[in-house]
This record gives sequence, C-alpha cells and structure tokens, in this order.
Amino acid sequence: MQNEVLSKAQKAKSISSTLAGFTQEDRSALLLTIADKLNENAAYILQENSRDVEQAKKNKVSDALIDRLRLNEERLKAITEAVRDIASLPDPTGEILWEEDRPNGLHIKQVRVPIGVIGVIYEARPNVTVDISSLALKTGNTVLLRGSSSTIHSNKAITSVIQKALETSGFPPESVQLIENTDRTLTKSLFTAREYIDVIIPRGGKALIDTVVRESEVPVIETGAGNCHIYIDESAEEKLARTIAVDAKVQRPSVCNACETFLIHESWAESHLTALTGDLLSHGVTLKGDATSRALDSRIEAAEDADWDTEFLALTAAVKIVSGVQEAVSHIQKHGTKHSEAVLTETPEVVEAFFNQVDASTLYHNASTRFTDGFEFGFGAEVGISTQKLHARGAMGLPALTTTKYLVQGSGQTKGNLPLHEKH
Repeated sequence: MQNEVLSKAQKAKSISSTLAGFTQEDRSALLLTIADKLNENAAYILQENSRDVEQAKKNKVSDALIDRLRLNEERLKAITEAVRDIASLPDPTGEILWEEDRPNGLHIKQVRVPIGVIGVIYEARPNVTVDISSLALKTGNTVLLRGSSSTIHSNKAITSVIQKALETSGFPPESVQLIENTDRTLTKSLFTAREYIDVIIPRGGKALIDTVVRESEVPVIETGAGNCHIYIDESAEEKLARTIAVDAKVQRPSVCNACETFLIHESWAESHLTALTGDLLSHGVTLKGDATSRALDSRIEAAEDADWDTEFLALTAAVKIVSGVQEAVSHIQKHGTKHSEAVLTETPEVVEAFFNQVDASTLYHNASTRFTDGFEFGFGAEVGISTQKLHARGAMGLPALTTTKYLVQGSGQTKGNLPLHEKH
C-alpha cells in the first residue's frame, strides 16, 4: 500500500501544470482570499495552536522552542498581513531575463517559470506553513509540507483553511498538502521521490538540515543554521555598538539571525566591555568568554571550545577578544555558518576588508543581524535563508521559487540541409 507521502507527492505533480496555468491575477486574488480566511478562522487556529503549546510544556520542551511554535493574535495578524504583502508583490513568473534575435532568424528568450513541486521539511514554526504556501502559490508552484510533530495541530488547522480558500477560488485544493502522519520514517520517502518532487527545502536546526542534505536524492536548497557574529572594531561608536549588540542578541534570541558570538577589538574592549557586559546581563544574557574577556570582566563565564560553534537560540552568547578585523574574519570563516555577519566600525577600510573576505549570505555594517528576513528585505515573507551558493542565496523571496526555460520562435529553420524523400 502506498504511503501518504508518495500519494500526495503524485497528486501534487499531477496538478502542477494546472496550477501554473492560472493567471498572475488569479494567483494574487487567491492570496487575498487566503488572508481573509485566516482572519475569519483566527480563533480556530489559535485554539489548535494552544494544544501544541500545552503538549510542548508537558514534554518539557525548551522555552526557545515553545516561543517558535507559539501563535497569538499579534503574530497571526502579522502572518496574515505578510500574505497580503505577497499578493501585492510583482509576480516574477513570465519575466523575460534575456532575449535575442539570432542571425539565422531564430528569436530566443529566457523566461522565469515555476519550479513545479516543492517539498518543505520544517520544525516548530507554524508561520512557515503560511509563508511557504503563499510564496509557492504566488509563483505557480504546488507545495508538499512536512512540519514538526510538535506543531501538528497548528499545521493541520492552517492547511485546512488554506485548502478551503483554494477551493473557494477555483484552484485545486491539493495545491497545498500537509503530511499529517508524524512518523519520522516517512520523511525518507520525500528524499527519494525524484519522480514527483522538484526540490526540497529544509528549515530548522543544523541536525535536520544536515540530514536532508546528506540523505536526499531530490535536489536541496540548504537553509543553514545561524551561528551569527558581530565584530566590534576599535573605531566603533560606543552607544551604537552597545545598542546593536543588545538588539541582535536579545530582541528575539530563538531565531536564526540572532547574534551568537561577539568578536571585540582589544582596544574597544578595554574601554567599553564592562558597559556592554552590563547591558547584556541586565537583559538576562549569560556570557561565555575567552580568558582575555574574563580578565577584563569577571562576570563573564569561561567558554568551552564547543561554544564557538554553538547556535544557542537562547539568552546566551560567546565573547572573544581579537586583535583586529583579520583575526575576526579568520574566526568567522572557521566557526560561522555562512548566514549573517556584522561589522561595527567607523573605518571604511575595515568595512571593505570584512565585506570582501567574509563568506556569508548577508553582511551588515553598523546594523543588527536581525534584519536577515524576507519581510525586512521587502519580499513579503521568505522561503528561508539559503546559506549555499546555488540555486539561491540569502533571504529567499519569490524569484527563488522559479527556474527558467528558453522559448525559441522560428520560421522553418533547420540545422542542416538534409534532402526530403522525393518519391512517395
């Protein structure tokens, strides 16, 4: 008997060409209907989400994970508004990227088209169910969702609302499907469904992403973990640096673009580390530092080697004192995850060195790493933050869910002048 993954993947593939046939106006109108339905069913969605939260508490899940899976009226409203934002964005499908008339008379153009069937494996983030579905539908893709068992009630509720909106709008309701069976072994069926699924996008922690990249036979867009750094240079303005550091660590510590390690120039540290430590401690942050930082401030705990590679996702941060931008860059290249890195400085040469030498999807000068986000970049929402270099990199919006095809218009051109058979 065929399992749920394969049967739903087959269905997604069978209707993918149908979905791509709807007009851009149809798809934008669909998203507005989805937003309306989410608003109308907010009480139901929040009720189902509360079941997930209560179960997580019973299972003694970390506060960071509970924060990720929890919805409230404010968060649900923001999610709904993101759907409306996506509806209003230009649809990249059909965009002509290149065209040329060839000497032989052929007219060739390269256009954006939907990828087809997108499989998404993600952890305890019910907002991803809405974000991914909206981005996929806007670009004419079908989507197969494999969420976390810890958010199964939330995801089922949201998916059912989206499917009602699809049906109301005349779209196949199976354009968005959720794998409801929480058996983890079923996930392997996604990895081998090359016949039906065009790409898999994992969103979650390092262990999940590494598993998908290692085991999937289907092409993967890797959305990496965020071991993000801020380098505070000797010329960094004190208040600016302290304000940005607090924001990057404290504003929402459980997300992938929060800062995990502060690399601080020795001169700046001698003058200002005590103040920065006080700022962070006042917000409940535990600091783990090297010997030099602890010599400057005894409130900093001793760091272990593993801390430099840890995505804490909590009110914990590592601190290392460095001699300059080159040592900071070397540390980031060794321990970073190619996600988001920031330099705080008033020296243009330091910015240039940092931007040229650090290999990451998103680099910041004098700004918090917390802005690596599709909404903040004007994408309405995001598929994820890609830390690879192909097929997409950084915050992934609508264009990341498209590929291209060449359309060639001719008038009888042939490559050779082969004779036809004269006698019949």
